[in-house]
Amino acid sequence: MKITTMPWVLALCLCLLLPFGSSANAAGKSTKNHVYEWKLAESWPEDLPIFGGAVDKLIKYSHELSGGRLKIMTYPKEHHGKAFGVLEMVRSQQFEMGHTASYYWKDKDINTLFFTTLPLGMIAPERYAWFYHGGGLELMQKAYEDHRVLAFPGGNTGNQMGGWFNREIKSLDDLKGLRMRVPGLAGEVMKELGVRTVNLPAGNLLDALESGTLDALEWVGPSLDLGMGFHRTARFYYTGWHEPGTELQFVVNRAAYNKLPEDLQNVLKAAMRLAAYDTYIESYHASIENLAVMQREYPNIQIRAFPTDVMRALRKETLKQLQTIADTGSPLTREILTSLQDYQRKARVWTRISDQAYLNNTGL
Repeated sequence: MKITTMPWVLALCLCLLLPFGSSANAAGKSTKNHVYEWKLAESWPEDLPIFGGAVDKLIKYSHELSGGRLKIMTYPKEHHGKAFGVLEMVRSQQFEMGHTASYYWKDKDINTLFFTTLPLGMIAPERYAWFYHGGGLELMQKAYEDHRVLAFPGGNTGNQMGGWFNREIKSLDDLKGLRMRVPGLAGEVMKELGVRTVNLPAGNLLDALESGTLDALEWVGPSLDLGMGFHRTARFYYTGWHEPGTELQFVVNRAAYNKLPEDLQNVLKAAMRLAAYDTYIESYHASIENLAVMQREYPNIQIRAFPTDVMRALRKETLKQLQTIADTGSPLTREILTSLQDYQRKARVWTRISDQAYLNNTGL
């Protein structure tokens, strides 16, 4: 995958890193020419667009910003066979870092759920503002402290679609018994509405849909869905509600991170931040282009919104489950959830006055 470097961005990052250089060199001159070789485990199959691109960007930026002193080698799912085992492999130092999604670990630790997305939650700009300026990044470190890793945003897909269905959803009754791949809290919500939910890795989704093992699935949006081929089997494509700003995740083994000199720690953080935001923009562009292809070349695809009674039930059950999580969770659980909800309330006022009002008023 070809990645175009933005010279002004890299120059800015280098300027930001300069204050750290003197302290790092003073701390250990013997490390200034040492090359640190790291291994990164991905939850994704090889050559998966967008997701794999985030790792490519990280590798490129960390190499350029470090002058070649930080070398990261990537190992997609085919090399380790554990799409849902990345956190444990990084925790146990089999890999220095990983690229994955935080909500994959919700069954082990409910606090990890909140750092990917929440149904009816924040859109991507709101979530990035929360991470970098609203205390979200600090809360993520607290949540992962016992796992012996550091965690960072790893690229946002933007607003995801509600899924591909092999039959139209006209009412709540149509959800009952439906076999659907839908992870995270959204899966728990839909389960309460009668959906038989499963979680499968990317490489198994199309086969499951074609064989009838699944009746429906959600993946991402046009940016990735078109290339997966879901439209060949399921023609009803529903708009989203469950993952309005889905953030991928870099996890870094804390011990490995602490062995880096300070300047390379800051290089790594800058490279991850650049890669995350670039991935969001790439995903947005890919959705624009692929949606146009869908509408032009596959007129059988029918884009629908869920009926009012379905949306009402989804909202009611989501709020119920969030309240249950808050009531039964730890003080940290409540701290994270309160921070998210408070920030969303504040951010949404501006989103409505700015973006939503602009779209409504201009009709463009």
